[in-house]
Amino acid sequence: MSGRGRTEVRFASGPDGDRCAGWWWPAPATDDGRGAPVVVLGIGLGSVREMGLATWAEAFVEAGCAALAFDHRHFGASEGSPRQLLDVGRQLVDWRAAVAWARRQPGVDPDRVVVWGTSFGGGHVVSLAAERPDGVVAALAQCPFTDGLSSGLALGPVSSARVGARAVRDFVAARLGRAPVRVATAGPPRSAALMTAPDALPGFLALVPPGTTTFRNEVAARIGLRLLAYRPGLAAASVQVPLWVGVCDRDSVAPPRRTTRLLSRAPRAVVRHYDTGHFDVYREPWLSEVLVDQVAFVRQHAGL
Repeated sequence: MSGRGRTEVRFASGPDGDRCAGWWWPAPATDDGRGAPVVVLGIGLGSVREMGLATWAEAFVEAGCAALAFDHRHFGASEGSPRQLLDVGRQLVDWRAAVAWARRQPGVDPDRVVVWGTSFGGGHVVSLAAERPDGVVAALAQCPFTDGLSSGLALGPVSSARVGARAVRDFVAARLGRAPVRVATAGPPRSAALMTAPDALPGFLALVPPGTTTFRNEVAARIGLRLLAYRPGLAAASVQVPLWVGVCDRDSVAPPRRTTRLLSRAPRAVVRHYDTGHFDVYREPWLSEVLVDQVAFVRQHAGL
């Protein structure tokens, strides 16, 4: 038991039975007997739960929810080989498994699930909510990745070419059963990395707490061949539940105009704009403002 009542948990995901590692904050007691809402939280591109998920989870717990924050397979404390494999399809399977596990926990109302994702995880939340899964009543997407094509253009031609070359090598290596060829998740401008804006490397690494041993700033390069085709924002019109969208107006990773244009198509979208960059919403002075907005949204739509 650690971290204000949270426990370490594991749940199976995918056909091989690999287990995702998570932190679980149990449901508070309720007076009506129907159980508490539960918020399921997932992290962003190549990241691990230690990079801020507890802050949001504990805010929702204080508001009266249970919470589950988890690592995708192949990352952090979760199982999965090869390590650092960033696969959109597998990660969406992990999200479905996380929601299903959370709905089965004691004291939880299985019909009041909220999904929360940030950055790449924000794109997953949009994809998941568009599927209309059982029990999900609301979704929150913070500085979300919505369009691989737009993010690829923001990367620039030099970095795109360098990532693409390694992606081809990694694809061949995978076919031959060899170890993955990797690229940095965040790197300096014009480097072979998935995020290369001037604020990307310092902003990304600043999210890693000292002493964290499960984080590595690299992913299997093959995602570079597939990232452009992942465009979760195009599914926004199919999201029928209330969708909170936090847009960073100076976002160097997820182009804010494209994000706003796509996710505003959700019938019940609530779009909030913050005059800051992609990596700034995780820290003060922006953190408190964002938390207040998100907790108010969850209170309203989870029936608190």
